[in-house]
Amino acid sequence: MDVLLNTFVVLFIVIDPIGLAPMFVALTQGMSAERRRKMAMTGTSLATAILLAFLFIGDDLLSILGIGIPAFRIAGGALLFLLAIDMVFARHSGLRSTTTREQEEAEHKQDVSVFPLAFPLIAGPGALTTVLLMTSSRQEPIVFAGILAVLLFVLGLTLLSFLFATRIIQLLGETGSNVISRVLGLILAALAVQYMLDGLKASLFS
Repeated sequence: MDVLLNTFVVLFIVIDPIGLAPMFVALTQGMSAERRRKMAMTGTSLATAILLAFLFIGDDLLSILGIGIPAFRIAGGALLFLLAIDMVFARHSGLRSTTTREQEEAEHKQDVSVFPLAFPLIAGPGALTTVLLMTSSRQEPIVFAGILAVLLFVLGLTLLSFLFATRIIQLLGETGSNVISRVLGLILAALAVQYMLDGLKASLFS
């Protein structure tokens, strides 16, 4: 149960369905409601496919690359810690949003569901790293199934966030969204440090 709760907390913070709502509205500005719904569903579906691929082949991928679990935990924890810093200071870097050039490129596209919606906004470096971290140690089938269910649940919340993005922005406003992001960023920072400590402990005492 603790593993599943930890998985939910980390995935919810990293994917950040609430924080993605304003970005989705900006990317789909001027589009009809029907087209927005189509973009939301397509983008979420593609991101789900990417994350599921990493979920099922994560262990094999690390083995092929010759990366040990402790090393990946340390590196993954460091990446998530940088992501947490962005959230605490309400900054938007390439870790959890598009860069300026990527944003300019997206504005000239008719279809934003693949880029930048599916990647890097939903299935970005933080989310992919988290999925690999969750499956980097061999889990029992029932635990693995639970992690899969949690991932799909968070992605479902992301889709709902896109579908009701306008209402969410009206309800929270930019200040409200930043406050929530800062609190979640602090929690993510603590979890990231724990990942790094676990990796160091495993490498020193293995």
